[in-house]
Amino acid sequence: MDRSTATNALEPRDDTAFRLHAELCKVLTDPKRLLLIDALRDAERCVGELAQQIGMSLPNASQHLSVLRHAGLVAARREGTTVHYRLIEPRIAEACDIVHQIVADRRAGVRGLGEEYPAVTKEVF
Repeated sequence: MDRSTATNALEPRDDTAFRLHAELCKVLTDPKRLLLIDALRDAERCVGELAQQIGMSLPNASQHLSVLRHAGLVAARREGTTVHYRLIEPRIAEACDIVHQIVADRRAGVRGLGEEYPAVTKEVF
């Protein structure tokens, strides 16, 4: 999708659209949730697998998955006593990849369009 198509898809640019955008971004402010999105990008997984893979407790993983579910990013499917999760909006993983690459470039001192700036050696956000 080219830039003009992407821009048109977002219109109208009104307060409600930006408020919803900000609310979705708030969901993505926790590193554990970003790790969960990354873990779900290729396959459905049960909460136990996700908790173990990411290194968090089962209740904590369930809590973060609940936030992602209420934001409409993941869906849950129960099979007996096991709950399986999958991304229902896979484009969010792509969006996270873009931001992750920007962070990696900044840490390396590389700016878009070939410009450079000092490498980021500490957290700036």
